[in-house]
Amino acid sequence: MMTISELLTAQANTARLAIEAELTPVQGTRFQATGFPDLGPARYQRPDGTEMLLVESAQSMANRLESLCWDDAAGDVVEPLRGMPYIKVVSDGRTLTTSILEAHRINSPYILEGADTTFLDLLKDEARGLEWGPVDRAKLASMVFRYDPNSIVHGAFLAKKDLAGGRLRLTRALTAFIEAEDVREAESGGVKNDHVDPKGSTAQGFGNVPFHRTEFTAARIRAYFSLDLALLRGYQLPQAALEFLTTLALWKVRQFLSAPVRYRTACDLEPAGEVRFTRPVGVDLPDLSSLTDDVRAAIGRCQREGLFVEPPVTTVAWRSKTKKAD
Repeated sequence: MMTISELLTAQANTARLAIEAELTPVQGTRFQATGFPDLGPARYQRPDGTEMLLVESAQSMANRLESLCWDDAAGDVVEPLRGMPYIKVVSDGRTLTTSILEAHRINSPYILEGADTTFLDLLKDEARGLEWGPVDRAKLASMVFRYDPNSIVHGAFLAKKDLAGGRLRLTRALTAFIEAEDVREAESGGVKNDHVDPKGSTAQGFGNVPFHRTEFTAARIRAYFSLDLALLRGYQLPQAALEFLTTLALWKVRQFLSAPVRYRTACDLEPAGEVRFTRPVGVDLPDLSSLTDDVRAAIGRCQREGLFVEPPVTTVAWRSKTKKAD
């Protein structure tokens, strides 16, 4: 099986790494789809008329893939990723959030909008020269990589005006989503019983309240993952950085597919069959043990080459700018 270095060398002209995996409900055949405000389940048709359903969006999958990096009990990244830089926000002596857990990653308001401007000032200093003209994305990527490489994998938009006019953007490199094919509705329902006062005011939460539920069945559920190698190469990062970002992305994919995932109350899916590359064809995704060893080694190489900030965890003290002094 190829190492990540061998894969990148052999596929030097490959723009994307594309991976697919079949999923199936852990029990039964029904599953609950994601829903959107004013839309509900995202249903659509292929050109051939096949009924399709978006089970999990790219935004949600990014959050799920990032959550794999964090160990709640330890209050740190999971053991294989120790040494990978990230930003930690603390308040009253405890961890409030991190750039890995935040929806906007390094652009989190808890990182950039608080009274503690130490980290923001660091970014301002490193972003000098990007205020005018086309954004030097290689310089931007190098800066972000030092403090939070996860923001390169999943994308970031530094929208603050005092950071080069708020136009520093890195496109998502790893994209994932889940689709269901040839779907059918599975209608059911129930009732919330009030054995004390069945005729009580339902507006206040009393009384018997009937409800309906729409779930789905599908001929096939499939997870898709795409890693944009052309985008990563375009950042002109050192080879050790490119190998680390690629390894980290593939580790996330393999870790995600290593066990059942409960996406919602009634949506518990697990891998069914092999995980395969569809682009390029003929390449195998390394197993989780190999990728875990690889990601540890890649972090070590980046540390030795001075590509990460030291120490790897940058701490920001959160205090609202509008909070009045006691």
